[in-house]
Amino acid sequence: MENVVLIVHLILALSLIGTVLLQRSEGGGLGMGGGGGGASGGRPAPTAMSKFTWTLAIAFICTSIALTLIAAEKTAGSSVVDRLGNAPVAQDGTTVPDLGGSLLPPSADEAPLVPSGN
Repeated sequence: MENVVLIVHLILALSLIGTVLLQRSEGGGLGMGGGGGGASGGRPAPTAMSKFTWTLAIAFICTSIALTLIAAEKTAGSSVVDRLGNAPVAQDGTTVPDLGGSLLPPSADEAPLVPSGN
């Protein structure tokens, strides 16, 4: 299910990029300039392309929310604190998390030999 939503999300993202790039530039970036005002309010009538862009944007947001909910459902019940419950207990009573071995780099004796490449 997650893969299907993810593929639809990717297709929507690419389609949204394409439709935005295909639209005609209105000029006056971020609504600056133009001044006109008047009865029209400075906003042109919505075209079919702008309606299609809005539809893609709403669908993109919906798939984003769906992916967030799917990811939250998968991780429900698994917490870092829950994993610490299985950690070994030190002699003074504190829990010691398993860090997977030494955090120090390997010594020269333990390091694997790497060919020089000459």
